[in-house]
Amino acid sequence: MKVRQSDIQQYLDVHRNAHQLGLRTHTTMLYGSVETVEERVQHMLHIRELQDETNGFQVFIPLSMQPISPKASIRRRNSAFDDLKAIAISRLMLDNIQHIKAYFINIGTQLTQLALTMGASDAHGTIVRERISHAAGALTPAGITREDLIWLIKGAGRIPVERDTFYQEIEIYE
Repeated sequence: MKVRQSDIQQYLDVHRNAHQLGLRTHTTMLYGSVETVEERVQHMLHIRELQDETNGFQVFIPLSMQPISPKASIRRRNSAFDDLKAIAISRLMLDNIQHIKAYFINIGTQLTQLALTMGASDAHGTIVRERISHAAGALTPAGITREDLIWLIKGAGRIPVERDTFYQEIEIYE
């Protein structure tokens, strides 16, 4: 399925308008389905250019595509290598966005821990029970406790910082 230029422009215009109203937004990139590597790069370039224009993005979230069924073959899933490349390349290309999120719901907790050493600065957060990715076939935990998240981040040699939706610090867990 080819994404139409008008769809891309509409997506960017929605964010641009929100930023012009003073709202900060999150932006994503779903990868691993039908897009080419070139299309992934182009997606990030569009985001980078809009961030240069508005400085309105708080975080970029690369989302690893989930297969239609939890029973899907490993060949139907993104490789750990592709997931880590998405994080690392995002960090390099989007150096004008402060946070790159490693979404443990889609890539798992251990890969999230490793992603924190490869460009991610955000491990998402505690979730009681995630439903969207799991309905699509995610095999990862549907949630994680605060204690486990702190352990995961410390295990990556990072200092866990609890933040609110606007990335304001609430508590540092030394």
